[in-house]
Amino acid sequence: MAEPKIVACINLKGGVGKTAIATNFAGYCGINGMATLLVDLDPQTNATFSCISIDEWEDHATKNGTVANLFGIRSHTSAEGTQKGLDTIIRKNVWKNVDLIPSHVDLFTIDLELAGATARETKLRKALTPIMNQYEMIVCDCPPNLTIPTQNALAVCTHYVVPISPDFLSAIGVGLLLTQVRKFCDDMQVEPKLAGMVLSRIGRPAIHRQLTANSLRERFPNDVLDSEIYERVAVSEAVERHISIYRHAPGSPAANEFSAMSKELLGRLDGEEEE
Repeated sequence: MAEPKIVACINLKGGVGKTAIATNFAGYCGINGMATLLVDLDPQTNATFSCISIDEWEDHATKNGTVANLFGIRSHTSAEGTQKGLDTIIRKNVWKNVDLIPSHVDLFTIDLELAGATARETKLRKALTPIMNQYEMIVCDCPPNLTIPTQNALAVCTHYVVPISPDFLSAIGVGLLLTQVRKFCDDMQVEPKLAGMVLSRIGRPAIHRQLTANSLRERFPNDVLDSEIYERVAVSEAVERHISIYRHAPGSPAANEFSAMSKELLGRLDGEEEE
């Protein structure tokens, strides 16, 4: 199997639909036959709870470990004090062809825990390297900041996606985000590519939202995807059931929007190989 595409879903602002895009993009890859790994790097664990219940997560975290173990901040969770390995941390087939590395609330303090650690920005890359050839797609859902989990995603990813809600604060933060990402990647000597920006969590029609969306498309004409994601009740219902939008509401407007976005995003990733 060829080297996988590794896509990080990032933004400095919360509430922009980042987790819904990451999880349902992973779900789309899975139902289309791609061996996919979803990595939840957000201590809020929303991507994890989109796939498994709280009870399942608690049991898995205790017995098998989470992404926090990969970073070395939960090295002694068992009675024997043994460290959890990647083979036990990965939860297989949470969705069709989709495996999951669950997150943990311990990531909230990761910057303090790893303040003096060496190579702290490359711990995820080191952990994933032995199993990369088992997957065609790896999707990282990142917290709404540029702390160590996001830095690790940028250090390992081949591409990154930026979800943006059409509001003023989200729009003005895009330039800052791209600047900070570019600076970090230069410092780390890595070159992930911007796969695209996704207008998401679009609410009822409003003049200011349309103006913001138009402005973003004018500023980044080659980067903003044609597909748009609207605020839909079906999306939160799917999360409550721990299933993808495609299984919860196949053929619905929400499922069609995520399918169109995922297809367009995959086309951008695959198109680079043809150039």
